[in-house]
Amino acid sequence: MNTTAPSKEKTNRSSNDEPIIRIEDMRKTYQMGTIQVHALQGVSLTINEGAYLAIMGSSGSGKSTLLNMLGCLDRPTSGNYFLGDTNVAQLDDDQLSDIRGQRIGFVFQSYNLIDQLTVLENIHVPLFYQGKDSPEHFERCKELAVRVGLGKRLDHRPAELSGGQQQRVAIARSLANDPLVILADEPTGNLDSQTEEEILQLLDELHESGKTIIMVTHDDHVADRAERVIHLKDGLIYREVQNR
Repeated sequence: MNTTAPSKEKTNRSSNDEPIIRIEDMRKTYQMGTIQVHALQGVSLTINEGAYLAIMGSSGSGKSTLLNMLGCLDRPTSGNYFLGDTNVAQLDDDQLSDIRGQRIGFVFQSYNLIDQLTVLENIHVPLFYQGKDSPEHFERCKELAVRVGLGKRLDHRPAELSGGQQQRVAIARSLANDPLVILADEPTGNLDSQTEEEILQLLDELHESGKTIIMVTHDDHVADRAERVIHLKDGLIYREVQNR
């Protein structure tokens, strides 16, 4: 992989020295019948506020498990995970749900929009689950739609949008709760090359504005947009590349 990012990306905002994520010897073991699968085997990682990190690895490397841990969708078998000043590895399911709703924004390869809802309503979903449905909250969602270039599509439903537009809705939705971290799982995996570039540019702009972005990808070209790339193999970090 090219360890030098394209020149137009070198103006991106660099992360500061304040850790927003700290993982200490994280391990995750799944029991599959009589077989134990060691998906993570002692991962330690620090991510600073405002960072742009890519996670790469082949199937079975542990990258999806790591993303699930970072997104508080699962708990490690052992080890610590500090998100901000909270050790989320020790929280119960209800507390993890609260953390997901308040501190983490998700962008998925398959968009995960609700077909029956409009663009505006899909963006509002994270706030809805927190009981935040005042006019001010809907106004924030409208502003986010404008920010991702969908200000004139507020009343459209997912079926009326292109794949790139649906991913823009997903990105706006990830920002609705003003999260500490945006987690993007193969965010351009279903897009053509031109639309991929548009979505990557949007992520660049979010990074430049100060957002912390962690992205799983299998594509070197996509990973080159990040400041830092970690490669997983057999549940361990075996290589790290600093792009800038």
